[in-house]
Amino acid sequence: MVELYTEQLQPYAMTESKNISVSFRVSPSFKQLLEVAAAREHRSLTNMLETLLFDYCAEHGIRVTAKSTVAKKTAKAKGAKQ
Repeated sequence: MVELYTEQLQPYAMTESKNISVSFRVSPSFKQLLEVAAAREHRSLTNMLETLLFDYCAEHGIRVTAKSTVAKKTAKAKGAKQ
């Protein structure tokens, strides 16, 4: 679950384990810009997207309230498909 907050939030830490895959289509110009931005910052594409999203969420008071909600839903969905 994601909620909006107005109080000052701590910066997001990118130390969580990465065990959920996300796949989506983007335009060639989006990918090129992402690659250039990531290279300029010496980051991977994933880390660049994480940094941009976490900065945006911190700036706008958005934070995750239950870390395990997404993982539980993903696990249930995978179990249902098998």
